[in-house]
Amino acid sequence: MTSRDIWAPLAEQQQPQFYPPGRLIYLQDTEALQFYYIRSGTVKCFISSPEGDERTLTLHHAGDLIGEAAFFDRQPRVSSAVAVTRCELVAVDRSRLETVFALHPDLAVSMLEYLARTIRLLSVHVDGAFLQADRRIARHLLSLSPDPQGLLHCTHEDIGSTVGVSRVTVSRVLGEFDRQGWIETGYKSIKIRDPGALTELLSGET
Repeated sequence: MTSRDIWAPLAEQQQPQFYPPGRLIYLQDTEALQFYYIRSGTVKCFISSPEGDERTLTLHHAGDLIGEAAFFDRQPRVSSAVAVTRCELVAVDRSRLETVFALHPDLAVSMLEYLARTIRLLSVHVDGAFLQADRRIARHLLSLSPDPQGLLHCTHEDIGSTVGVSRVTVSRVLGEFDRQGWIETGYKSIKIRDPGALTELLSGET
């Protein structure tokens, strides 16, 4: 079952909201009264420094949730989200979530697992600065969720912005991974062929 199938009950009989490319969905440091289920489109989540610097955390696609961590811990949002492409989103508040959980109690466990992955993603960004570029990129690729065809949808610019290296460095590293047979690169997509090799690279065993 895909993530889109899992979270589809959140959108049942709900009016979606449409966001054109470039429109802000929510802002860092604001109150999180709801989170969002992405029915279609791509959303970028990013953090901003007081000086105005911006760093991409990840790109989310159809079937993903965004803004759920701050919603559950009732603290201000730690990141912002903006539509990259035309997006169709369904907002979920506490009343709606309680209704869905009552009808689909198995979703509560799935939600905990999703939150755990979100926390792991944030931890990657905290300590990723201590890794070499190839290890940063490997770790980022392993943190992404593939689509039903096993593809990761991201550009070299997306990866570079997320892990804090140049596009040239990303291209060089991905080219080497491809030559090693660890990944297969396509147009704005990557397929991981050997996740074990990427994991070994992270542990310093290759």
